[in-house]
Amino acid sequence: MKIRFWGTRGSIPVALTSEQIRGKLIAALNAACGKSLDSPAAIENFVDGLPFAVRGTYGGHSSSLEVERGNEAVSNSHILFDFGSGARALGQAMLARHGTTPQTYHVFMSHLHWDHIMGFPFFAPAYIPGNRIVIHSGHARAAEAFTRQQEDPGFPVGFDHFGAQIEFDVIEPGRRIAIADFHVTAKKQRHGGDSYGWRLECDERVCVYSTDSEHRLEDLDERSAFGEFFAGADLVVFDAMYSLADAISVKADWGHSSNIVGVELCQLACARRLALFHHEPSSDDAQIDGVLQETRRFEALTRENEALEIFSACDGLVIDL
Repeated sequence: MKIRFWGTRGSIPVALTSEQIRGKLIAALNAACGKSLDSPAAIENFVDGLPFAVRGTYGGHSSSLEVERGNEAVSNSHILFDFGSGARALGQAMLARHGTTPQTYHVFMSHLHWDHIMGFPFFAPAYIPGNRIVIHSGHARAAEAFTRQQEDPGFPVGFDHFGAQIEFDVIEPGRRIAIADFHVTAKKQRHGGDSYGWRLECDERVCVYSTDSEHRLEDLDERSAFGEFFAGADLVVFDAMYSLADAISVKADWGHSSNIVGVELCQLACARRLALFHHEPSSDDAQIDGVLQETRRFEALTRENEALEIFSACDGLVIDL
C-alpha cells in the first residue's frame, strides 16, 4: 500500500509569500558561506543537505490523499480521501497516468466543510465520460453539499456539467465493508457537524485517516475506542492542527486535536507511524518543523514499547507501507 499526500493544510489553502521565500534564500546563502559550490553536483548536494524547512515546503493545499494498492490488476480503481484543493493536482496526475481510459474513483470523505470539498469542481476526471466517482460519506447530506457549492452565483460551472458518473454512498459507522479489494471501516468523530475517520485494510497493511477530530482527554471510553480504531496501524494520518495547550483552552470545541494527543493514541494502539496532518494555515514551514521536533522529543520521553515513527505530512510526500 502506498500513500500519496496531495494536500495537508487545514481550514483554508495557503501559499508561500515573497517574504517567506526571501527568508529561505537568505538562510540557504548564509549556510553556503565558506563552502565550495563550484559544480552543479556540489550545489545539488549542498541543497539536499539543508533542513527541509529551508530547501522545501510543507505545502499549502487543503486535504487530499491517494492510496495505491500497487496491483496492476486493479489499477483502474482508485482510493482517495477528501476533495480539498489538493484534488486539482491529483486529478491532473490521474489524467497524465490514464488519459481518457475509464477509471473508478472511490472517495472517502471526512466531512463536508468547504476546505474538504472545494477541490471537486477542479478534479478533471469528473468531466470525462466513462469515469465513475463514488463519494463515500457518513453524512446523509453529502450530495447536497457537493451540488450546492456549484450553484449560481457561487461557481460558473454547474454540477450537471460533469461527464463522469457520480454516485453518493452513505456508510454506517462501525461496519467493516469491502470496496475495491480494500476493507473499510468508518468511525464517527467529534467535530462541528460531525466528521468520520476511516480505517483502510489491504494486504495485511492498515492505514487510518483521522482528521478534523477533537479528543477529550478526560473521556476514557472515547480514548479506548480510538485506541481500538488505530490498533496496529502501519500509518495514522492525524489532525495535529493545534498545540495541546490551545486544544484544551482557547480552541477547545473547535473540532481539532494536537500532536501530543496523536502520539498518546498511537502509543496506546501500538501504531507504527504517525503523520502530523491538517497543518494550521498560519504556521510557516519553520513552525511546522518545530512542532515535528517537539513531537519526536515527546515520543522518545514517553516511549514504553517500540518507537513510533513520526513525520509531518507535506504536499507531494509518498509513503510506502
